[in-house]
Amino acid sequence: MSIPVAYFGLILIWSTTPLAIQWSSQGAGFALAVLLRMLLGLTVAALLLAGLRIGLPLHARARRAYLVGGLGTFGAMALTYWGSRFLHSGLVSVLWGLSPLLTGVLAALWLGERSFTPGKIGGTLLGVLGLALIFLQGDSLGGAHALAGLLALLGAVSIHTVVIIRLKLIGDDSPPLATTVGSLCVAVPLFALLWLIDDGVLPAALPSRTGWAIAYLGVFGSVVGFALYYYIIKHLNAARVSLITLVTPVLALLLGHLLNGEIIAPRLWLGAATILGGLALHQWEALQPLLLQGWSRLHTA
Repeated sequence: MSIPVAYFGLILIWSTTPLAIQWSSQGAGFALAVLLRMLLGLTVAALLLAGLRIGLPLHARARRAYLVGGLGTFGAMALTYWGSRFLHSGLVSVLWGLSPLLTGVLAALWLGERSFTPGKIGGTLLGVLGLALIFLQGDSLGGAHALAGLLALLGAVSIHTVVIIRLKLIGDDSPPLATTVGSLCVAVPLFALLWLIDDGVLPAALPSRTGWAIAYLGVFGSVVGFALYYYIIKHLNAARVSLITLVTPVLALLLGHLLNGEIIAPRLWLGAATILGGLALHQWEALQPLLLQGWSRLHTA
């Protein structure tokens, strides 16, 4: 596969995922939407696992990884789907952009990583400032319960970050696709239980846009996006990979405005820009060589 195609394909998938999450819940309910997505994702991933003849390890570390990954997937996705009903879709992407900042903090606390340079500290503080600006936005964030949705998204990002650290501590070396299948095997029954608790009702028919959004998320948002991510981190350095987290929130905000009629107030743009600025500062050590290389080529040309 062409690396540029994989790179821009992942940007497109991650930029459209928040909007697809909102569309998939319209006419289906958030619990059924996420259940159908995960069922489809598990089916496709399991077929790929069998087709590629990749085994499903069942040793102790693999089982712990499946359990942690499955519980994390359930918690993060359930809160994301619930909270995204009350927020602009682009804001969902901006909040998920906080993940690297929170990961840096938890890695320093739990893994003892000595990685808190002045740039990373400043980037984290800027991210907190941007988040405060977004909180001040109040009822302009999206729906009537926007603040509750915002807290749910922050909870989802926190769970996702904790899971990343826990999986690193477990140190399982199973193939990523096998970890995906094992984790979804844990998560899918929990999503089914959530749907039964929520209402347990199957709609007579799904709106076409809802059905297509669920299919898109199940195949591209889960399996294809996962495969592309691991492909590019294998072939590109950290600087180029980290640029994705700076680009996708901006594209997601624009797509929500253009395709979903979301009105983005100036303070929300300011908060998003502050968070992205903090993320850029946090990743500056990795980004600086890439920017200098680009400037050198431009100056030479």
